[in-house]
Amino acid sequence: MNRILVTAAALCFAASGAAAQTVAIVGGDVYMANGTPIRGGTVVIQNGRIAAVGANVAIPAGARRIDARGKWVTPGLIESSTTLGITEVGSITESNDAEIRDVTSRRDTDDQVQAAFTVTEGLNPRSMVVPIVRIMGVTTAITRPAGSLISGQGAMIDLAGNRVEDMTVVSPIGMYASLSENARGAVGGPRGAISMRLREVLEDARAYARNRQGFERGETREFSVSRLDLEALQPVLAGREPLVVEAHRASDIQLALRIAREYNLRLIITGGTEAWMVAEDLARARVPVLVKVLNNLPGSFESLGATYENAARLRRAGVQMAITSGETWRAYTIRQEAGNAVAYGLPWAEAFRAVTLYPAQIWGVADRYGSLEPGKVANVVVWDGDPLELLTNVNHVFIRGQEVPLVSRETLLRDRYKSLDETRRSYP
Repeated sequence: MNRILVTAAALCFAASGAAAQTVAIVGGDVYMANGTPIRGGTVVIQNGRIAAVGANVAIPAGARRIDARGKWVTPGLIESSTTLGITEVGSITESNDAEIRDVTSRRDTDDQVQAAFTVTEGLNPRSMVVPIVRIMGVTTAITRPAGSLISGQGAMIDLAGNRVEDMTVVSPIGMYASLSENARGAVGGPRGAISMRLREVLEDARAYARNRQGFERGETREFSVSRLDLEALQPVLAGREPLVVEAHRASDIQLALRIAREYNLRLIITGGTEAWMVAEDLARARVPVLVKVLNNLPGSFESLGATYENAARLRRAGVQMAITSGETWRAYTIRQEAGNAVAYGLPWAEAFRAVTLYPAQIWGVADRYGSLEPGKVANVVVWDGDPLELLTNVNHVFIRGQEVPLVSRETLLRDRYKSLDETRRSYP
């Protein structure tokens, strides 16, 4: 077993080295940002970037060729809501770095707001979960904090590298807050208390920004959160960093929209179970939504309006939307989420963009990620069919121009015990 653990860790290092040799993926159906393919196209990867894309592309001398005839070539998938790299086993507190927990199982006022908390400080590049997800075509993810009214700052990571710096694309990528039922435990009161507390924190951060010197001299009123939290909230108030609010009930989404207007915030809604009910409000405010498609059961009073058609209805209303699995260990099911969105009314091209280009746009990295265009980061996947079909296999994964071995701890264990079983069967 130890040998397997060491090998998996080594794979993380192998995927993080310097820019690989020039690679030409030739003869495949190359899917562009609009969802239409270039038949028999070529993608040239050089120095970690896409150097050229097209039907008649000159292949540099000495380039390694990958025959993709009969294959689909797409940008790597982007998962917008995980705890990849910061959670290993969810039920074991010691391996969960997504949430600050009170060891006494009691939340006090300080636990409500953890704005200064950033997930990259606990990011583990050698997490055994990361290879499981990336060999299924997910190359980039947003890893986020959890719990509390304001839980901290997330990061965008590429799923390869043996150092935090190797993996990180943008950090912080957004400040995370909650107006959902799970925030009631942190605040200890009804929804009105949740919004009151959130406004109090934002007002404190505003007042702090107006008189930092007075604060340092002890000449300001007492604030309800720490100086570190007040500092962390400044990019949010300035509009440089989005406030990512978990909200499911239609009225909670509308509350988030009101608060965003009051404080002139860049808002992203995550969860959004009943977002379709207020789609016109979201479209008018130009607020994007991160949607989990496979959610149609009223699991709580804030999700009574759950429907598989949520994503399709949002897009028809003009809401920018990205599809997410909301998973960590099974983040690769983002393909299943997108495929089911197609089954429930979302055009295929829209579903494809909702796991590639749209998340890149929402998170402000579309100049580098989300589509196969010259100059963009070479996160490329070769499939043996439609990536939104469950039975489609991944043939090649490139992250930042380097091919990643299609190996995880799961495949190592599978092969090990398959080999042992075959050996036992060979004995008379």
